[in-house]
Amino acid sequence: MRQPRVLQPDVVICELKGDTLIGLMLLDNVRGRLLADVILKLVDYDSYHRLTSMSIEQLIVGFESGNLRSKRPASNPHFHRGFDVDIEGDFLEWADKTNSTSLDTSSKLILADWASVAEWRCWDGRLFLYVEPLIDKEVQSVEDFLTSNVWDLFSSKINHMDRESYSESVIMDWMARRQELGETMDPDQDPRIIPTMESHRSLTHSLFNFMDLSLSDKLGLLIGREYLDPGRWIFDGISIEVYNQ
Repeated sequence: MRQPRVLQPDVVICELKGDTLIGLMLLDNVRGRLLADVILKLVDYDSYHRLTSMSIEQLIVGFESGNLRSKRPASNPHFHRGFDVDIEGDFLEWADKTNSTSLDTSSKLILADWASVAEWRCWDGRLFLYVEPLIDKEVQSVEDFLTSNVWDLFSSKINHMDRESYSESVIMDWMARRQELGETMDPDQDPRIIPTMESHRSLTHSLFNFMDLSLSDKLGLLIGREYLDPGRWIFDGISIEVYNQ
C-alpha cells in the first residue's frame, strides 16, 4: 500500500480508495499508528456494581453455567455490543491465568463490557471531523478523544441540535476540507465519494443517537481504544482501574 501523503505535521489524507489511503486523518506521533478505533460503551451502573461486588468464584460459576445471562442488562437494538459467549470466555480465560483473589483492571473491563447496553466505535482520525467543529475547541491529539472532558463538552453541544442538522454540518465540513486540499467532489472522477459520504452520514446518525442515549442517569460512559492498556480506559470520568475503589 502506498504511504499516505503528508500535508502538514501529523496530518495525512486518508480515505480508502481501492488499496490506497487518501482521506483526512491524524497519525499518532509516537507509535505511527493508523486506523485505530476509539470505542465508546454505555455501561449499566447497577449491573456493573452487582458484578464487581461478587467474588471471583461466584463469577466463574455464573459465567460457566450461563446463569448470569438472564441478569445481563438488555441491549439497545440500534447498537452492537459484545456477545455473551465471547465475554464469558474472556473472563474465564482471565480467571484461569490469575493468582489474585480480587478483581484487577483487566477483569473490571471485561465486566464493564458485560454490563454494557450499547457500543459505538469509529476510526480515531474521523473524530476530528465529527467532534472538533462542534466543540469550538482545537483537539491537539487523538489522545484527547480518550478523555471525558471532550465527550462531556460534545454532549452539551449536540444536545442543542437535531440529528439531521448535525450530520449535514459534518458532511458539509468534510466536503469543504476536501476542496481546500484540491480533492475532487465529482463522483465520476472518484467513485469513493458517494460511499464515503454515506459512511459519514451513517456514523454521525449513530453517534447522535448514542450521545442521546448516554443522557440516561442509569448509564455511565466507558471510553477506550483498540489495543489500549486496560488501566487507561475511562469510566464515568476516571480510570476504570480506580473506579469504585
